[in-house]
Amino acid sequence: MITTRDGTRLHVEEAGSGTPIVFVHEFGGDHRSWEPQMRYFTRRYRCITYGARGYPPSDVPTDVERYSQAIATDDIADVMTALGIAKAHIVGLSMGGFATLHFGLRYPERALSLVVAGAGYGAEKQYEDYFRNVSLEVARRFEELGAVEFAKIYSTAASRIVFQQKDPRGWQEFATQLAEHSAVGSARTMQGVQARRPSIYDLEAELKQMQVPTLVVVGDEDDHCLQPGLFLKRTVPASGLLVLPKTGHTLNIDEPALFNQFVSDFLATVEQNKWLPRDPRSVPAEIMKTS
Repeated sequence: MITTRDGTRLHVEEAGSGTPIVFVHEFGGDHRSWEPQMRYFTRRYRCITYGARGYPPSDVPTDVERYSQAIATDDIADVMTALGIAKAHIVGLSMGGFATLHFGLRYPERALSLVVAGAGYGAEKQYEDYFRNVSLEVARRFEELGAVEFAKIYSTAASRIVFQQKDPRGWQEFATQLAEHSAVGSARTMQGVQARRPSIYDLEAELKQMQVPTLVVVGDEDDHCLQPGLFLKRTVPASGLLVLPKTGHTLNIDEPALFNQFVSDFLATVEQNKWLPRDPRSVPAEIMKTS
């Protein structure tokens, strides 16, 4: 357990040695969701995974003000500080992808690189009000039904069906772990983080200035992440976009081999100082050169 700046204790696991990678989980997952990555990347890296606040065995504060996008971002930094890590590669999925992106904005000096996977829900401006309201409804249902019962509903969301179809055993493990979450922690996370976080479109000016090497990853059947993924590619200077075919929201466990391969190549490229901002000569306005 490590203790954050506001006194919240977070469960942390690590394995391997070398350059650190910190894995930041999604709302529907927890520290266990990164097991395929922990087993793969520990061959070359020091790998850290942790449970966000609200996810046992981490503490579950009952005050919603102990949850926010800024706090989730600070928690990454506090995990690193507690483990004596000055800089790390940060890999996040969905809610963790948003925290990873914000980490690059707020702590660029501590980020060797960013992998921002499946980050888009609530970002699309036309769905802002809907996302805020449905987040609050999800929170209410967690508290009303409890995690065991509501997990049966939440785990069959549209963006998770492709995972259920292609890998029913993997999906069942995800659903089982979701049912083990704290109903209160899940509700407060929805209320404090998800429902209140800013749209990434509102961060355009800041993102254009962020120089951290970034890999954006989306699944082509994760509809509400596709356009935000393109936006990030076009906005973040040193970014690349990976779209995994026939893949939904749970990218790292939906297609672990592809995810690990591309992230591994990305990290190696970054470490060779070869993942650079887009060359200004390759302006998107030009279709063919005539002179």
